[in-house]
Amino acid sequence: MTDNAEETATHTNAPAPEEEPKPPTMAATDEQPPTDDATKVTEKMSTLSFSIWPPTQRTRDAVAKRLVETLSAPSSVLSKRYGTLPADEAADAARRIETEAFAAAAASPDDDGIEVLQVYSKEISRRMLDAVKSRSGPVPVPDGNGAQAPDAAPASGEETKADETEA
Repeated sequence: MTDNAEETATHTNAPAPEEEPKPPTMAATDEQPPTDDATKVTEKMSTLSFSIWPPTQRTRDAVAKRLVETLSAPSSVLSKRYGTLPADEAADAARRIETEAFAAAAASPDDDGIEVLQVYSKEISRRMLDAVKSRSGPVPVPDGNGAQAPDAAPASGEETKADETEA
């Protein structure tokens, strides 16, 4: 025999490696009768209910606390644009915003918990933005060159294009 023939004979006569036991298939597990523990878990699951609306008082308090942080922290996006509110004023505004948003969402015609929660979230966002805008007044937005944007009022002594055409 040649060397290749001997190698082939050696490899074909070698015992097969032992295979690890395979986990049972889904069909095999479905055929097994449930254990007492599985039955207890199933019974508990059938009596357990999960409701996303209305939120618990604890959740509502957490929302109000987060609103206070957003309204009074100098690092928040709203505070950078519109300024911060003092902590006591932010706490009053946060409680009012949350209460009004909750009432608006509760009055929503939607009966799906997720949809009502979306209404609640949107109402909070809208009311929070309204609160900071009404407190700060109009904010001039600079254009890319550092000048005032077209929607901003001209500074005193400046003429608008409409004024120039009338003259």
